[in-house]
Amino acid sequence: MSTTATAAPLKQTAFHSFHLDHGAQMVEYAGWSMPIRYNSIIEEHKQCRTSGGFFDVSHMGRIRFSGRHARRFLDRVCTRQIFGMTKGMCRYSLVLNEQGGCRDDILVYCFDEDEFLMVCNAANRAKLLQHFAEQKGDLVFKMDDETESTAMAAFQGPKVMDIVATMSREIPTLKRYRFAEKNLMIVKMIVSRTGYTGEDGVEIILGKTMAKIAISMLLKEKGDQANVIKPIGLGARDSLRMEAGMPLYGHEIDEQTDPLSAGLAFGIKLDKGADDERIGGFIGQAALQKIAKEGLTKTLVGLHVDGRRSPRQGMKVWKGDKEIGVVTSGCLAPSLDHPIAMAYVPPAMSELGNEVQIDLGSTKAAAKVVKMPFYSAIR
Repeated sequence: MSTTATAAPLKQTAFHSFHLDHGAQMVEYAGWSMPIRYNSIIEEHKQCRTSGGFFDVSHMGRIRFSGRHARRFLDRVCTRQIFGMTKGMCRYSLVLNEQGGCRDDILVYCFDEDEFLMVCNAANRAKLLQHFAEQKGDLVFKMDDETESTAMAAFQGPKVMDIVATMSREIPTLKRYRFAEKNLMIVKMIVSRTGYTGEDGVEIILGKTMAKIAISMLLKEKGDQANVIKPIGLGARDSLRMEAGMPLYGHEIDEQTDPLSAGLAFGIKLDKGADDERIGGFIGQAALQKIAKEGLTKTLVGLHVDGRRSPRQGMKVWKGDKEIGVVTSGCLAPSLDHPIAMAYVPPAMSELGNEVQIDLGSTKAAAKVVKMPFYSAIR
């Protein structure tokens, strides 16, 4: 007698019916049914750059930490200092393994000195929950996975804040990496001045039952504001973050890659705990200190690529007849009208203007090292 394994059904976000109603092409991503595109990925990319886009990011993990030792625990597992954060602050950080490799990159929201929310990548949520349970020890705090009981959306683009300003005076005044808890109409939400596109905008976390109401408020279908914000899928979200030079887990960072090599030193307090006994060190800190002392063996660079063919992850980077590195991400950048790539190369090869070649398979494309981000509307 044979048995056939049945795959678990894909999780659906609070916006699933909205995606179907708007003709989205749905794909599986980290166990979720998500929209890859509604129409043309290039058109959606340009919609975000020139006006505004709505992105369903409900698949991303949302984990709340509360209680007496919540802050102390987060300082143990996060590379940035959590002690000293005040209400309304968001802080980019990383969670590492003992060898200094990246378990994930995350955002921490501070609600109070003993209450925080962590937003993590969808593919790493289960791994992090297990890691945190293993690291809890005798610390006293509560950890709640709120991912499936809430929704999360991003609104990004140069005209987004004009729409938001019609509903709130406070939100447009938020500084980057700040958030507020707001009641807009009848919808209670967390609104942060954060994003993953290189454009200005907000990210919103709210209860699933109120998600559709919030979307209807921001996606105007009539009047002067019609089509200012349109839905955008994961395809354009990827090309937008590449133009913005932002790392993606599984591409630029993973458990075998340290964040110093990835150019993420701003997300690390390398001497955490050295001058304050109230703050402990973080997991992987000793490994990073050793890497910093001994010097990097590779570093992430941006590449301007000649021609029209897009480099892809895994393609080799050459200098003359010597293989020197590997591409982590690449695309034909819609905002720039030429291919771009991020790649790891030896530090000696990372000087701006350095000319290299990318092996595209049937041919090699000339490329040169350029400053990242490739594009940014945020100054």
